[in-house]
Amino acid sequence: MDTPPEATPPSLPEPQAPGPHQQASTRAERRLQFRAALLLLTLVGLLVAAALYLMWARGAFDATQRLVLTTDDSEGVVVGMDMTFSGFPIGRVAAIELGKDANVRILVDVPVADAHWLRQSSVFTLERGLVGAARLRAFTGVLDDPPLPAGAERPVLRGDVSAEIPRMVSDARVVLQNAAQLTGADSALSKTLADLNSFSQRLAAPQKGGLLGAVTGNEADARRVAELLDHTNQLVKNLDSVARSVDTLVRKADRQVLGQNGKDGLVPEAQAAVQQLNALLQDARQTIAKVDTVLKDVQGVTSNAREATENLGDLRADVESSLLKIDALITELNRKWPFAPKQKEVKLP
Repeated sequence: MDTPPEATPPSLPEPQAPGPHQQASTRAERRLQFRAALLLLTLVGLLVAAALYLMWARGAFDATQRLVLTTDDSEGVVVGMDMTFSGFPIGRVAAIELGKDANVRILVDVPVADAHWLRQSSVFTLERGLVGAARLRAFTGVLDDPPLPAGAERPVLRGDVSAEIPRMVSDARVVLQNAAQLTGADSALSKTLADLNSFSQRLAAPQKGGLLGAVTGNEADARRVAELLDHTNQLVKNLDSVARSVDTLVRKADRQVLGQNGKDGLVPEAQAAVQQLNALLQDARQTIAKVDTVLKDVQGVTSNAREATENLGDLRADVESSLLKIDALITELNRKWPFAPKQKEVKLP
């Protein structure tokens, strides 16, 4: 059997010398590649420069000191979050780890330039609100205290608003229950409102006594109170009339006792009678002095009986005259008030 002859492979084309057009295309392609590489290198340089600037701006190259904050719950704390002082970031959370005592250790890097704000009396808080991320804050009350050393460990005070929600809900439930009890049909407030409504209805009903009926509670008592007020009014009028009558009587008695312009009254007459009585008493005193003198003469001169008898007669006449004057004066006083006898009444007009 005849074998076919072996096929010979095609021969490669012989290399030809590049033409001028092909050389220009190769040079353009090389320039383009160089420009692309240069652009890539520039872009990489810009990215590296931006990264370095960002690291510098965030203090990656600043000298820092480590601060360890401990808490029992680090929920909301993430690596890279800032620790603020008066609203300004002075530290950054570098790591979070769980200690052997089951407490969370928050490692914070504080730049040395800002470490002077932290003192040994500083207080650190972790606040979590209903909205937004947690906030790590530092408070320093006394800036004159010694500075906080590097590697210091301080506890964190947690303030979680969401943890207060169950208690707030419980308190709100108690308040709502109390409000329901206050507004219930059998509550004291409802009974008070019902009594107030009844009182206002009685107050607006004139046929039930109006205000008096609302205050006393029934119409009969209101009627009694109205009658009592009428009687009181009549009594006041009567008392007013009596007071006027008494005033008139007092004025008349004043005129009769004192008189008008100090004349024609009992008091002026009584004063005149007293003056007359004083004069009579003065006469009686003089008469008694004469009697005393005569008695002395009678005792001294007993020999002249006739002369003494005549003197005694004259003395007796003087005494009788004085006694008659006194009797007349006493009679005149008895006829005038207030020296009149009690059985005689003074009738005032």
